[in-house]
Amino acid sequence: MTTTMTERDARLGRWLRLLAWGGAVAAWLVPVVVKATAGLPWTTFDFIVWGAMLLVAAGVCEVGLRLSGSLAYRAGFVVAAGTAFLITWSNLAVGIIGNEDNPLNQIFFAVIAIAAVGSFLLRFRPKGIALAMLVTAVAQAGTAFVALAYEPIVFTIVGVFSLGWLLAAWLFREAGRAEA
Repeated sequence: MTTTMTERDARLGRWLRLLAWGGAVAAWLVPVVVKATAGLPWTTFDFIVWGAMLLVAAGVCEVGLRLSGSLAYRAGFVVAAGTAFLITWSNLAVGIIGNEDNPLNQIFFAVIAIAAVGSFLLRFRPKGIALAMLVTAVAQAGTAFVALAYEPIVFTIVGVFSLGWLLAAWLFREAGRAEA
């Protein structure tokens, strides 16, 4: 018996959803287990924030998985959501520049806003989101030079974030090519 592309895409979509939501639940449980066994110094608020971050990331992945059947488009959404999640996590946990109280760290949230607003304004079309992710990567690279003035190692970390946005841009570009 042969399966059609639609059936295969639907099956892949179910697996990707399971991976996104199951991964979020597993990631939420890790600090619960560590707190119970090794005494992680998290408060109830820390768990709420962690859960909210995971919920938003999995929700964004869910939206991306529903917007297109294209594997490249779906992967682009997951990479962009993952990059935004890692930026948010590192920024809230310890801060990217200095500590989490340094006001310069707000520029990293502005970069995420560029990705989100740009994608929305360009109507979540593959070529439009590719452009939004490219602009976001350039903005992220700009933050690297701000960070370089404070802590040289941050330049490398921010470079990794820029690569995440560039990978998402490439994936969306590929999705746009396949659509044309």
